[in-house]
Amino acid sequence: QVHVVESGGGLVQAGGSLRLSCAASGRTGSIYTMGWFRQAPGKEREFVAAIDWSGDRTDYADSVKGRFTISRDNARNTASLQMNSLKPEDTAVYYCAVDLSLRIATIALEYDYWGQGTQVTVSS
Repeated sequence: QVHVVESGGGLVQAGGSLRLSCAASGRTGSIYTMGWFRQAPGKEREFVAAIDWSGDRTDYADSVKGRFTISRDNARNTASLQMNSLKPEDTAVYYCAVDLSLRIATIALEYDYWGQGTQVTVSS
């Protein structure tokens, strides 16, 4: 079993920044991808960013490229999502997920474990 916990959400004005953190614990092993997804009210959960086990490969949704940066610290089993130049349309519950594989998946169904989510609200 793997336990995933997010932190760092909050309220920020448009143009501001937030940093989300994700901690994974339990039977993760050393090979797993960490991803971020988000879900706004009335919308489906969508892919935001992901990073492979080595930290060498990343992927981003087009809507966040150039504004968000994903990173990870394998010594601490953590991942972070630095979000800059935030827009009101970034408002959503952000979820961290773990995929126990080598791939970088952009589909939620490919991920094995999920956190409870953290709210990010961007005011205009």
